Amino acid sequence: MRLSHAATALAVTSALALTLTACGNGSGNDASGDQSSTPASSSSATATDGAPAENAGATKDAGSSTGGGTGTSTGGTGGTSGGGTGAGAGRCHTAGLGFSFGSGDGKVSSSDDQQQLAVVLKNKTSAACTIQGFPGVDLKSSGGSWSLTRSGATPKKVTLAAGSSTTFTITFLPWNQGSGTEFKATSVVVTPPNETTSTTLAWPGGSVLLQDGATHPGTYTGPVGG
Repeated sequence: MRLSHAATALAVTSALALTLTACGNGSGNDASGDQSSTPASSSSATATDGAPAENAGATKDAGSSTGGGTGTSTGGTGGTSGGGTGAGAGRCHTAGLGFSFGSGDGKVSSSDDQQQLAVVLKNKTSAACTIQGFPGVDLKSSGGSWSLTRSGATPKKVTLAAGSSTTFTITFLPWNQGSGTEFKATSVVVTPPNETTSTTLAWPGGSVLLQDGATHPGTYTGPVGG
């Protein structure tokens, strides 16, 4: 009987030892599990590595912003300059302009007696306006009308501040006895560029040699500001 009890006690003791050993191994697995969470630190490291990437992006954006800002500033300066010189001003209208002749009449070429007559356009309004192109110019006589051709000059944009003036030139070939058909001009009708309303002035130049069918007539008009 004693031997049987001793064997049973030994068996219980062995079973207890095995259970403790198993528990010890489980703790080791838990510890291993804790170690498996270490990549979270790697994840943190990745996030940390991501921060310079964001900074690099910020640096890149900053560079882009600098470039864009400079470009915009330059464009803005150009825009401001344009606005200051007429980009923000409206077109000059006939009703807001005063018309007169300048004092710069004179011979252009002594070989054919071609002359020039300056026509002055004055901004009568209180605001700046812009004007660009060729005016419509029609010489009138008691017997008819002659629409002048344009010169080959390139029109430029002109900004007229309130009260300021610009000019365009009528180049004409006076009529002389025996030179051809006489056009007895009495008035000149001027229509500013891009306008449909005209102003009539008394023609101060006398008779003009009629060349209304000529390819290159000696009488023509130049652009405003030209």
